Amino acid sequence: MRKSHPVRRAVLAGAATVSGIVLLLSLKPASDPGSAQAAGQAPPAAAGQAPQGGVNGAVTGDAAQTQYGAVQVRLTMNNGKITQAEAVQAPKGGRSDQITASSVPRLNQAAVAAQSAEIDAVSGATYTSAGYKKSLQSALDKAKASAGAQQGSGNAQTLTGDVAQTQYGPVQVRVTVAGGKITKAEAVQAPKGGRSDQITSSSVPRLNQAAVAAGSADIDAVSGATYTSAGYKKSLQSALDKAPAGGGSSQAAGSGGGQAAGSGGGQAATRTLTGSVAQTQYGPVQVRVTVAGGKITKAEAVQAPKGGRSDQITSSSVPRLNQAAVAAGSADIDAVSGATYTSAGYKQSLQSALDQAGG
Repeated sequence: MRKSHPVRRAVLAGAATVSGIVLLLSLKPASDPGSAQAAGQAPPAAAGQAPQGGVNGAVTGDAAQTQYGAVQVRLTMNNGKITQAEAVQAPKGGRSDQITASSVPRLNQAAVAAQSAEIDAVSGATYTSAGYKKSLQSALDKAKASAGAQQGSGNAQTLTGDVAQTQYGPVQVRVTVAGGKITKAEAVQAPKGGRSDQITSSSVPRLNQAAVAAGSADIDAVSGATYTSAGYKKSLQSALDKAPAGGGSSQAAGSGGGQAAGSGGGQAATRTLTGSVAQTQYGPVQVRVTVAGGKITKAEAVQAPKGGRSDQITSSSVPRLNQAAVAAGSADIDAVSGATYTSAGYKQSLQSALDQAGG
């Protein structure tokens, strides 16, 4: 019998070992995000992504003020995905017309592609891009709140109020609502610069605590911060107005007219919705509506042009616009003769309020 050579046995054993290692490596499952995606598995959701909760219809973000004018974004959503984005307000006049015409379509496309507010600014349109992203995020916040209401009232909702302009600067409040209660309140904008820095740092934390404790916008002004307190309460009420029906208790829906009716099956669906501020040539217009059973039961202008000739125009036109909104049940109303700008702003803010109701 022929003897096996020891060297040959060593070579054969080594070859077998290498073959086994190669086989094991080929069977190792992919564990990195790139491999998972290539294998057809969904990668982890990115932060800030559009909420996926069956949200349908139009959602209008808050108007974002920029150095060259207001920017406001409206989204059309289908099953929680952005299918269309458009700027219902953008800077205009002079050089702004060209910048808006060039940048806004690209920002619209980017919003749909990204499904979030994490989009790049358009070169040469820095202010417009920043305003666009801010209003876009506001719209997504509203969609997220709506999705939370659809999935169950126990889910936390983040609601950002409209910007309230004060004598010393804008105030804007964001609240987190869970189980019908305000669990967190913060000012995402507050007066700053000079003396305002000290007032803001002293008053805002106290206002935040008061909002959580009260569960509504019915809170006391902080002594020495009258304007900041008034702006805070106004933006806070606006945020609470955006809480979807059935999403929490009547207390978290706000105070006064903002509360949902506490009894009766039909009254439980009553909601108070505040539209975004519409800037006009003569001043801001903002509309608040009460909706019950799918119908507008009350409309009022919480802001309207004032001063000089505007006082007369506002006092004459706004009551007629309020009546028209209730009668039409929509923003498809005629302008009041002699109040073209006020009428246009009223209709724009009214539509924004109705968008929050999903109608």
